[in-house]
Amino acid sequence: MSDINAPLKANVSMLGQLLGDTIGDHLGEGFVDKVETIRQLAKASRQREPGARHKMLELLNQLSDQELVPFARAFNQFLNLANMAEQFHTISRNCDQLVCVPDPVDLLFGRLLNGKAQLDPQVLLEELGRLEIDLVLTAHPTEISRRTLITKYSAIIECLAELENPQLSEREHHQQSLRLRQLIAQIWHTNEIRTQRPTPEDEASWGWAAVEDSLWQAVPDFLRQLNDRLEAHAGVQLPPDTVPVKFSSWMGGDRDGNPNVTAKVSARVLLKNRKMALTLYLQDVKTLISELSMVECSDELAARVGDTNEPYRVELRRLRDRLLINLEEVNGQLDGFPSSLEPEQRIQSRGDLLQPLQLIYDSLLQSNMRLIANGLLLDTLRRVHCFGIGLIRLDIRQDAARHESALAEITRFLGLGDYEHWQEEEKQAFLLRELANRRPLLPGNWTPSNDTKEVLDTCKLIALQQAEAMGSYVISMASSPSDVLAVALLLKECGCPFTMPIVPLFETLDDLQNAADSVEQLLAIDWYHGYIRGKQQVMIGYSDSAKDAGVMAASWAQYRAQESLVEVCKAANVDLTLFHGRGGSIGRGGGPAHEAILSQPPGSVDGRLRVTEQGEMIRFKFGLPKVAVQSLALYTSAVLEATLLPPPQPKQAWRELMDSIAASSVDAYRSIVRDEPQFVPYFRAATPEQELADLPLGSRPAKRRADGGVESLRAIPWIFAWTQNRLMLPAWLGAGAGLKTAIDAGEQPTLTAMFQSWPFFRTRLSMLEMVYAKAEPHLAAYYDRVLVPQELHGLGTTLRKQLEQDIETVLQLTQEQALMEHTPWNRESVELRHPYIDPLNFLQAELLRRCRGKEEELDDIRQALMITIAGIAAGMRNTG
Repeated sequence: MSDINAPLKANVSMLGQLLGDTIGDHLGEGFVDKVETIRQLAKASRQREPGARHKMLELLNQLSDQELVPFARAFNQFLNLANMAEQFHTISRNCDQLVCVPDPVDLLFGRLLNGKAQLDPQVLLEELGRLEIDLVLTAHPTEISRRTLITKYSAIIECLAELENPQLSEREHHQQSLRLRQLIAQIWHTNEIRTQRPTPEDEASWGWAAVEDSLWQAVPDFLRQLNDRLEAHAGVQLPPDTVPVKFSSWMGGDRDGNPNVTAKVSARVLLKNRKMALTLYLQDVKTLISELSMVECSDELAARVGDTNEPYRVELRRLRDRLLINLEEVNGQLDGFPSSLEPEQRIQSRGDLLQPLQLIYDSLLQSNMRLIANGLLLDTLRRVHCFGIGLIRLDIRQDAARHESALAEITRFLGLGDYEHWQEEEKQAFLLRELANRRPLLPGNWTPSNDTKEVLDTCKLIALQQAEAMGSYVISMASSPSDVLAVALLLKECGCPFTMPIVPLFETLDDLQNAADSVEQLLAIDWYHGYIRGKQQVMIGYSDSAKDAGVMAASWAQYRAQESLVEVCKAANVDLTLFHGRGGSIGRGGGPAHEAILSQPPGSVDGRLRVTEQGEMIRFKFGLPKVAVQSLALYTSAVLEATLLPPPQPKQAWRELMDSIAASSVDAYRSIVRDEPQFVPYFRAATPEQELADLPLGSRPAKRRADGGVESLRAIPWIFAWTQNRLMLPAWLGAGAGLKTAIDAGEQPTLTAMFQSWPFFRTRLSMLEMVYAKAEPHLAAYYDRVLVPQELHGLGTTLRKQLEQDIETVLQLTQEQALMEHTPWNRESVELRHPYIDPLNFLQAELLRRCRGKEEELDDIRQALMITIAGIAAGMRNTG
């Protein structure tokens, strides 16, 4: 790495040395020497030194069964420590200019107020006030690291921050160094692989932890920073109720294909959300009681608290006592006891918290104590506006077929026919008739099947909640207006008193192409138009569309679907919020969020955005308060810029060329994935897809159907498997072929213009570069040699040649000599990990060979295999 990254190199080296010392104390210096020799040989192999790879493989193959687990653990933990050092580097005092770019909000405000835009400060304030950014935390593919280790990793970063303080005394420096050694020793002696698959409640606890450990502090810190920038550039202040970013969750609410998420589970998650919120507010209020000891107050507060020398404390103690009894009630409900609080005692909405806090805030301002008002009290007010009483709003997601089946069961029982076999027009007529009907549809003397009962129980649970505790109801595999109306009817029949946003999710290529027509038909229905009150959410699926058609065709279909949806909603005078179901990997729509938002079609953001943040990306983006502040600033600046300075409309020639590229790419992708008879056997042999089922990653099964093949495999294990063998196939297959076809047709000048002037196309190529940089054809070839039957080797060779040709194609378009030349930090970040990931890949291939075809228990080998999977995921910085 370059000299400017010397502080990062130093921390990586120090952590590696401490890990080596720990391993030496446990297993002896001989074992450490063997690990270091293999690491050095991996590095030499990368530099193509003669014989290095052969020697490394010899040493790996000579490892005894007893050495396999500690060897895999050594490289796995080094990669995790390297991740920690890199994450810390982005917030370090010694952060260099390639990594720590200037505050994006600061830069944007300068452009908006002082550049060509010359925006009025009041207009900017109004635009900030109408921003609606909802970050939806999801559990899949789930964080591969255990929560206990994540806590230790965070503590390591705290130590690194202390150690770079130049004011530390020698004694303090020694204490922090000792603490660092202790943490690394704790990590080494902790099993990094869960012994049991997490439950949906376990997954939800990761969401609570993200709020408690980081976001609770990061949100007010970010808003304070945002206010400072606004004051400096525009001379205006951010009102306490302006909170551009809020949080929702799928953890405990996403029941699509997950039989473990039930109405009872969702009920407990909602209670625990509320418990965590009450606990955190209680901590804030107790601190405020200790701080707000002032005497002078407003007449309004004085009238409320009576004659006292501590008016603020009196009011805050009342709020504290109310929080305590509500917390006691929630604990009782979690233990199975019914609610016993009177309505006036219960905290039912954020207004119940805001009213006393706002009264105190206004009183301090009126009493010329602005400095005090804008301290912790303002932070608490902003937390209430952001997190409400439910901490994170719970989305519900269910497959459209489950609602259809439930309604069919009802219509059959009532003798009305079979809803599942009706035409779309018949379904809509029935649904609208029943939505307008005041009599109940659900029969009283009827015992539904278990599946239908579960759907109804979920709707009844929603009906019992406060509206602000719930997010949206997302319908997977939605394709028709009846899919949305069906949910509206089920909610109505279960007594839901509020309008819950119902969100169709368009996932496959066909669904994306038909999305605008479906929504247009939906908005043309008078009843539904009245139901939504001018607001409609639509979710765009990235994972399944890419699995269906390849990333290039999928991304263009997503772009065109968004354009059409914007036009449809504008014509219907409806505010559209697009909900992006992005994952961590490129094949699931992942990549840098800032660039992704700015590359969306003009008009598709317009101040509103929902986006999923999943698994390990929650930790990387929001796991530390300072990192979370940066992430929140990136989201806010990107959404504001996309709204006020939208990208230009692509030229018609560009659109036509993208149509052609997409058509060529989907043909190339499907010719392999669907039409090549050897593909499925090759996939299962060359990757650890089947072994992934043994890794207790998340609560959801790897397949939608237990008896299904690759077509039923979820997008996450599909991508995860190809990431493990380093071919990265789902993230590039078909894309380069489509681009090459365009170049061969003489379109290079047009492609160059698109790359230079169209954010969508430039971002697409940038994402491909990142994938190519992580792909390793020689490693994929080694998996083939060790694991794949001879008759399938030809397909592997074909795919690797295609990858190499695609890399040349993209470099030809970007006019670069090497991948990621324009983002050296990202390139160096990838290269830093190679000497540690490569041995894990070679070892994993060998372990897979030893495991397969043997029925006896191979505990050491299986445990080592699981660790290599975790280590490669850590090194690649995403699981799926």
